[in-house]
Amino acid sequence: MPLPLKPPILPMLAKRVEELPEGKEWIYEPKWDGFRTIVFRDRDDVLLQSREGKPLNRFFPEVAEAMLENLSEPCVLDGEIVIARRGALDFDALQLRLHPAASRVTLLAKRTPASIVFFDLLARGSENLTRAPFTRRRQELEDLLAHTRTPIHLTPATRDPRTAQDWFRRFEGAGLDGVIAKDGSLAYMPDKRAMFKLKHQRDCDCVVAGFRWYRKGDQPAVGSLMLGLYDESGDLRHVGVCGSFPMAKRLSLVRFLQPYRQNAGPGHPWNEGTIGQSRWSQGKDLSWEPLRPELVAEVSYVQMQSGRFRHMAQFRRWRPDKPPRQCTYDQLETVPPHELRNIFAA
Repeated sequence: MPLPLKPPILPMLAKRVEELPEGKEWIYEPKWDGFRTIVFRDRDDVLLQSREGKPLNRFFPEVAEAMLENLSEPCVLDGEIVIARRGALDFDALQLRLHPAASRVTLLAKRTPASIVFFDLLARGSENLTRAPFTRRRQELEDLLAHTRTPIHLTPATRDPRTAQDWFRRFEGAGLDGVIAKDGSLAYMPDKRAMFKLKHQRDCDCVVAGFRWYRKGDQPAVGSLMLGLYDESGDLRHVGVCGSFPMAKRLSLVRFLQPYRQNAGPGHPWNEGTIGQSRWSQGKDLSWEPLRPELVAEVSYVQMQSGRFRHMAQFRRWRPDKPPRQCTYDQLETVPPHELRNIFAA
């Protein structure tokens, strides 16, 4: 029985909103923070396809094996590969699984085994379900996964907006990224922002101690600002960048930052190799220009993980009233983890 859908299929995406839509047509799910994966299960074969359409089997062999063991029926599913440790999702451990050495992948698959959480079903048997409403796809997904075992999981879903808001608050400490809202009548629309997502957003004052050039255009322009926070030892730690500026702002930043570039190199706190290439850089130019650590910017961020911003921060405003030394980790809000036992039974 050949599958009615062939890879690659780009996943359906979500548009960011400031508040969740409400109404009887909406179905809410937790937003997982892992590697988005389309899974093709056909006969004796399993393909784990990344969001960009690339195969992930070699990095997560235990997930592919679990699909073969748990599902005999041909199907195409949409989900997220995650690693859950000590009651929370561990994205750093997940990133380490993308290693070029097969021996290292095998070792990590035993030390930090991954799970996969499914939230949509695109095909079952010979039937293409992408045109079916989400309510039916969800029902078919629940039936398909009714007897599967860990590391395969079904994401929770609710029609109650109060439950969704509760998830939004409680699950953040466990590493989940927010809440997704889906119209129950919605067909599956690959590569379209047809769903809605409510993500966590917080403010933080950071030292701006460097910048990177904008690599497009024929005029000097600033690409991103490099952000730092002081730790308990008084060292300025690089925590990420903020960017996504309009072109007029990129050009004006060149003039604004010029005075802070003077004599910024000698004695700069990041001169000792604290910033550099990694295997995740994939050949990107990460060269940067130092600034005297005297500027403070207020930025918004989604999540802090392992002492760094999980995603690019967004610039809000300059804070000339804030001494740089007051930009410490203490200002960050800490959310206690919520036990994932309800989802990860084992």
